[in-house]
Amino acid sequence: MPIRSANRLTRIGVFYDGNYFLHVSNYYAYNHARSSRISIAGLHEFIRHQVAEEEGIDVRSSQIVDAHFFRGRIPAQEASQRGNMLFYERVFDDILMWEGVITHYLPMRNTNGKREEKGIDVWFALEAYELTLLKEFDVVVLLTSDSDYVPLVRKLNTTGAKVMLLSWDFEFTDNEGKHIVTRTSQELLEEVTYPIAMHDLIESRVRKNDVITNNLFVHKEERPQRQVAYSTAVPLPQDVEEGIAAGPIDSGVSEERFDSFVLSLKSGYGFIKYPPNNLFFHLSDLVETEFEDLRVGDHVDFNIGYNDKGEQVAKNVRLLL
Repeated sequence: MPIRSANRLTRIGVFYDGNYFLHVSNYYAYNHARSSRISIAGLHEFIRHQVAEEEGIDVRSSQIVDAHFFRGRIPAQEASQRGNMLFYERVFDDILMWEGVITHYLPMRNTNGKREEKGIDVWFALEAYELTLLKEFDVVVLLTSDSDYVPLVRKLNTTGAKVMLLSWDFEFTDNEGKHIVTRTSQELLEEVTYPIAMHDLIESRVRKNDVITNNLFVHKEERPQRQVAYSTAVPLPQDVEEGIAAGPIDSGVSEERFDSFVLSLKSGYGFIKYPPNNLFFHLSDLVETEFEDLRVGDHVDFNIGYNDKGEQVAKNVRLLL
């Protein structure tokens, strides 16, 4: 494909489905061998290079001119009761601001006792379409996997803008023992101009030590142990229901410490011997311990908490030397 004139700027608009993005970031932080969150700055660098590659242009002519993040958010009073959640939300907002990402939040609604996002997908679609018309984006980048956005893509296609979809397919066992499967809508993939299977691309390019792909993640040497780099990371530990929290928020976590040994280890989780039932633990429940340092038979101490089914699980698990 011929290289377009460097004077012709390719204008990129980026739109984040916030819950989806945080779900993906949690996966790489807690359930993937990388054990690191996605860097917003690194992701934007990747987008510029990927658009340049797809469009056959110089990367200097590939520029993100607008970026928007959409997500439902729980009330401040409730967040204040969840440890340091308000602090981490503010840190994440700071990161988005430094990278020029405009935030769009709506209050979470309580439906039959369950928190749900209401209207955020409609707002996402309306903003993406309107801004594409007003700002004449050449390429619109969507970070989502939901088939609900198929009508949006079809409308964007009518404007002449090309649509790039960044999506991830993966599965894992979460910190409550649930098997989580994330798959991208096939219909959505078929509608966009540039479908980018990020899970495949990351694995293939990392093996080649691709710098741009490696920069998608926060480098461990850039952050203190058990922490994340302030400037580029998404420092939001995993919470199954809301997607963000600041450490364990389970009610009923014991103050007493117990000790036993690791009975088994899987990818990102394991079980501790504790009759009459063995206790499940997730790598996000480890303190002062890295998951890769654990071995079957290791002596550990822990608190006891409960999952959403009322079953006992191990919390704040620490390796005893």
